[in-house]
Amino acid sequence: MISAQIRLAAPDDIPRLCELLAILFTQEADFTPDAQRQARGLSLIIGNAETGRVYCAVHSGAIVGMVSILFTVSTAEGGRAAWLEDMIVHPDWRGHGVGRQLLTHAIGEAKAAGCLRVALKTDQTNEAAMRFYRRAGFVRSQMVPFRLSLSP
Repeated sequence: MISAQIRLAAPDDIPRLCELLAILFTQEADFTPDAQRQARGLSLIIGNAETGRVYCAVHSGAIVGMVSILFTVSTAEGGRAAWLEDMIVHPDWRGHGVGRQLLTHAIGEAKAAGCLRVALKTDQTNEAAMRFYRRAGFVRSQMVPFRLSLSP
């Protein structure tokens, strides 16, 4: 296990974060890497703490992983909730505890921000990710996600 520094992402981190998102979106069936779109989305989060937070895992000065939390309100919970998104550790750093450190940090930050629930989605065929989240205490929801694209 290595000890990574977990910190908030800054605008200067966006190019490296886009590289990590390209790895993630290549693995996920529903998404396609597009650095311009990913940079635009990251800028919207990094520039507005009320929208959410992006956290980087840094080891020896290099960003080796990332995770974001996006804030919403849950009427079911009666308060603030978070979506955990874009959880990715560079393949060279997987299996060293970096993902656990990122996830633990993001959950703690969501709790500190007053969130009553953290939800996430993962590909239904990504057994490794599902095991990872189950070990962290997440349970599979009975809700089924649907999507409607509004972009051209």
